[in-house]
Amino acid sequence: MVTAAVNTARNVVGILGNIISLFLFLSPVPTFVQIVKKGSVEQYSAAPYLATLINCMVWVLYGLPMVHPHSILVITINGSGTAIELVYITLFLIYSDKKKRLKVLMGLLVELIFIAIVALLILTLLHTTKHRSLVVGIVCILFNIMMYASPLSIMKLVITTKSVEYMPFFLSLASLANGVAWTTYAFLPFDQFIAIPNGLGTLFSMAQLILYAWYYKSTKRMIAERKAKGGELDLSDVVVGGEPRKIGNTTQNGRASEIHGGV
Repeated sequence: MVTAAVNTARNVVGILGNIISLFLFLSPVPTFVQIVKKGSVEQYSAAPYLATLINCMVWVLYGLPMVHPHSILVITINGSGTAIELVYITLFLIYSDKKKRLKVLMGLLVELIFIAIVALLILTLLHTTKHRSLVVGIVCILFNIMMYASPLSIMKLVITTKSVEYMPFFLSLASLANGVAWTTYAFLPFDQFIAIPNGLGTLFSMAQLILYAWYYKSTKRMIAERKAKGGELDLSDVVVGGEPRKIGNTTQNGRASEIHGGV
């Protein structure tokens, strides 16, 4: 009876995690609507979408029955995330100039080759789900940790500018809910490979919300001062390293939360 109750709770939490993650995956849609309207990606970078794509693909591999059985909810959300990110990257290819298009294609090719090699090696050289889960789980954690550099860069920007204009509150809140949901899922029963990255994601999301609360008043004051001077800046332009860079709705483009989508 306890096992049945645990499985039920795990499924409920997993479904909730799927819903929240799907919201995070779809949050860049307004950015791509603007890209399509303008017919150009302008200064937006494809790196966040490529990073999210490889992250989703390794988690899909992790959730396969022959790797980590009974992980259908891991496959559903990360399979959806893979499809969504491929759509974003396709739009990037369509609306990029030749030089940027080549870079995106090369990045996509490298990722597909990497996943194919990892899948081939673990399925042929490792013969138990325990060993396969261990290897792929470590790969998943490594990719998640590398992706946490983006929220850190956004948090640094907030501290430097004393402004939370470039860190949307609701996305940070959704990221916290997502991290909590998947961390809870990881304890029903315990799965360290899901618990570690999502536990870290939860901590980063909490840190973002603390920063938001700390700098909320100063942000309002700065905006009011700019309006009073009649020189309010376009929030899509941020000076980084002396050059204006476009801030988008994704990780490394001004959205600190997308990497928490999925598991």
